[in-house]
Amino acid sequence: MEPQHWKKENELMYDRFNREINYLRVSVTDRCNLRCTYCMPESGIKLLKHEDILTYDEIYLVVEEAVDLGITKVRLTGGEPLVRKEVIELVRMIDNIKGIRDYSMTTNGILLEEFAKPLKDAGLQRVNISMDTTDPVKYKEITRGGDIFRVFKGIESAGKAGLKPIKINCVVRKSPEEPDAQSVKVYCEKNGLEIRYIPQMNLSSGYFSRVIGGEGGNCDSCNRLRLTANGMIKPCLFNDLEFSVRKLGNREALLQAVNQKPRSGSRNHQGRFYNIGG
Repeated sequence: MEPQHWKKENELMYDRFNREINYLRVSVTDRCNLRCTYCMPESGIKLLKHEDILTYDEIYLVVEEAVDLGITKVRLTGGEPLVRKEVIELVRMIDNIKGIRDYSMTTNGILLEEFAKPLKDAGLQRVNISMDTTDPVKYKEITRGGDIFRVFKGIESAGKAGLKPIKINCVVRKSPEEPDAQSVKVYCEKNGLEIRYIPQMNLSSGYFSRVIGGEGGNCDSCNRLRLTANGMIKPCLFNDLEFSVRKLGNREALLQAVNQKPRSGSRNHQGRFYNIGG
């Protein structure tokens, strides 16, 4: 029996607060090739066991079920999605699901020069690229070793491949007026890119605010669910609720997540950005 609060009208899915739920973020891995200071501890992380990470077939079936329920927007995330072996095959598999209108990926851009054209050829429509500064030294410090010039090349390759619009995710500590954020803004203006300022968040304390230039952080209109790399459907980033697709089945896990989606975020004591997907 489907949960009493869940309802679907004219191919649309709503939660108990009458918010249309049409967006699924899919974390394909908890691995990453950077160690950003606000995302991962310097000492590293305890990685998921390979057998605990969903296979591509499992991910495909979850997304297929979600689209059948009313999801029309899908974004692949990580960790860093491009570090997962043969991720292009997963992109191609999901592209075959009819009903997805907005198909994107969030990446740090380090590997994008190599993958941009294959991603486009496999059906991906656009990319969001994380970049908090244009200064090579500061970028290396923030990411603990990243090369900003590889990101620049990745952005250029994404544009040539037609992965547009290209959106830049810029994390800010206090405001978009910070020097690093302003340097990213100038870079975006020169290169025809869209910018989104993301206030630095804290899952355990429950600190978050609205994304400037995007819809994130606006609880009143939140339309998303999240699938973690180990198969948990999360109805809210700032909440410990999660529903296992392996234990409950894909449809039941999705419906329970929609049915129990909270009105607003609170705190998340269990998850981390690198394994939820942000």
